[in-house]
Amino acid sequence: MHRVVALVHPPQSTFELGCVAEVFGIERRGIPARYAFGVCTEHPGPVPTLAGYDMLVTDGLAALDRADTVVVPGWLPTEEAPSPAVVRALRRAHQRGARVVSICSGAFALAHAGLLNGRRATTHWARAGELADRFPDVQVDPDVLYVDHGDTATSAGSGAGIDLCLHLVRGDQGAGYAAQVARSMVMPPHREGGQLQYSAPPHPVQIDGSLAPLLEWVTGRLDAPLSVEELAAHAGLSARTLARRFADQLGVSPGQWLLAQRIAASRELLESSALPLEAVARRVGLSSATNLRRRFLRAVGTTPGAYRRAFRTDPGDGH
Repeated sequence: MHRVVALVHPPQSTFELGCVAEVFGIERRGIPARYAFGVCTEHPGPVPTLAGYDMLVTDGLAALDRADTVVVPGWLPTEEAPSPAVVRALRRAHQRGARVVSICSGAFALAHAGLLNGRRATTHWARAGELADRFPDVQVDPDVLYVDHGDTATSAGSGAGIDLCLHLVRGDQGAGYAAQVARSMVMPPHREGGQLQYSAPPHPVQIDGSLAPLLEWVTGRLDAPLSVEELAAHAGLSARTLARRFADQLGVSPGQWLLAQRIAASRELLESSALPLEAVARRVGLSSATNLRRRFLRAVGTTPGAYRRAFRTDPGDGH
């Protein structure tokens, strides 16, 4: 069991804590439990939340000494530095080999502890400038959804905490297991793009779910050479209207979304099957092994062969 402990701080964001608890702390039918989850705080007892109620936390900082992964799910107000006791606890956990992770404004706590010095990190786009100004030794990237160095990891705004947690599960347990967890949450195992697409939109976006039937239709036909024009025709829309709805509701173009689904499907096949790359490419609609290698490397940052070696469920039955 990999033990995950969230360090909460008043006033605690219930959503950011919920992101961590949902991924690591829920027992799911049909999915073997691989994580034990706990919550601690500097001063055990009632902890006020941003939602207007207190939650009772009984464990103190000593719980961090037993954690394999420590998560700071937000740190507000960001102007408030962690106490020397919290800084020592975070440093001690990191020094003994625990992974230390932040969600959204939690990056400020990690920065105060010196765990991000000389390293790339992220936080909510609206706080990225503040983090960079206050901690010039931290290389703040305001665009990405998360940054993972292995021993430390930081996520962008609140919802990106789910992206980071699922990414950590993928690294710990493999793509198949992470996909099961994501599916049970009705979440994509991996989101494309960065967080700046969500920053300060010029007008409110209305998410109406009208794309859902089309997305379901496409995901059942990834082996077919679908074009954006075919997607638009199936939805009964013009290509321009379809592109506008994708941009409004998903933050990407139809072509980008379709490629992301093909890459996600190829990941699952590379992990769970011994199919040759040509067969994998055909099954996910990428036509050839050469095209799969090129697209996969650009999207994932590694080759299909290297990915298969790293995440193959049963590497002993040959390729």
